Amino acid sequence: MFYSIKDYITAVKKRDPAARSILEIILCYPGLHALFFHRIANFMWRCHLYLIARFISHISRFLTAIEIHPAAKIGKRFFIDHGVGVVIGETAEIGDDVHIYHQVTLGAVTSEKVKRHPTVGNGVVIGAGAKLLGPITIGDNAKIGANAVVISDVASGTSMVGVLAKNL
Repeated sequence: MFYSIKDYITAVKKRDPAARSILEIILCYPGLHALFFHRIANFMWRCHLYLIARFISHISRFLTAIEIHPAAKIGKRFFIDHGVGVVIGETAEIGDDVHIYHQVTLGAVTSEKVKRHPTVGNGVVIGAGAKLLGPITIGDNAKIGANAVVISDVASGTSMVGVLAKNL
């Protein structure tokens, strides 16, 4: 878990020109706090301690305004920039080096107990307010524009914008 935190700090320093020091990142970045809580909740979830995992997730949401389901799978150097209003659903999978902004939703379009949330590849950037809905796949190094609504797969290296999002 400490490698994960170190990776997060490295990612913030690399991607956020406003980050002035490691101490500032540790104390003032809610994305780091949410990821820390998520790693603990995810461990509990994998140990079948579902209630404890959900409670940790609940406390994290209260403290950070970022909601990550404990079962969500999150890769290395994941950076939540600003963070308020981010929602990451239960079956979401996020690759390495992903950067998302505030009010992003990785949500479902069904309540059936199946894979119902997006899979996000490596190096993806998701703009503020974007909604990725359903069991879609976002390819590596894709860019999703602010407020885009994405309901179908996105090819690697593609930029998507608009409601409903369209290929540029």
